[in-house]
This record gives sequence, structure tokens and C-alpha cells, in this order.
Amino acid sequence: MSAGANLSVTDMRRAARHPVDFPVIAEHFVHGDMNLHVSNLSAHGFMVDDGANLNRGDRVIIRLPIVGRIEAYVIWTRDNRAGFQFERIIRLDDFVAIIDTLQPNPRLRRSR
Repeated sequence: MSAGANLSVTDMRRAARHPVDFPVIAEHFVHGDMNLHVSNLSAHGFMVDDGANLNRGDRVIIRLPIVGRIEAYVIWTRDNRAGFQFERIIRLDDFVAIIDTLQPNPRLRRSR
């Protein structure tokens, strides 16, 4: 039984990403609390555009509307951006509610 995240899963990147503008305080397991800006979100993960101090494999906990605290792992970094994979997939009905909360402008939401 593996003790860490499966960071080699790449087919999840095809999940629909929704643009959001969501600042979070992430609990980093080494650096403590970090201010991050989530710029897109899917049911499998999210991307931040200010993650220069993050490395592949880093673990954080963030708080999202509807689902609350959720753990995520950095699966890629590039320049100041970092992509995270949630430790569990968010259920579709919860994900739709999160998008409705974070992206109230229906013109900016992707079609479902």
C-alpha cells in the first residue's frame, strides 16, 4: 500500500477547468500558512498563479465553499504557476455548487 499521492496521473488534466478568482490561505505541511490565489478549478484539482515557492509533491490543505477543508498535492510547477491534484475527487453536485459560489457570473461559467 502506498503512503503518498499518486502524482503520475495525467489523464485527469483533461477535466473541465473553470476560471475563478479565489484567494485562499493554504496550510502547507512544511512552510505553514501560505496565501495563494486559485485561478482555475476542476473536480480533480486547481491551479494557482502565485506558487513560486511550491515544488512537485508538496501537500497543502485549503478550504473551499461547500466541501470545506480538502488536501491537495502539487503535481506540476512552471514559472509562478502550480497545479494541484485533490486527494479525493469532489462530487459533481458539490462541484457545481462550488462553481456557482465562486463564479457567480453565468457568462464566465463553462457549459455543463
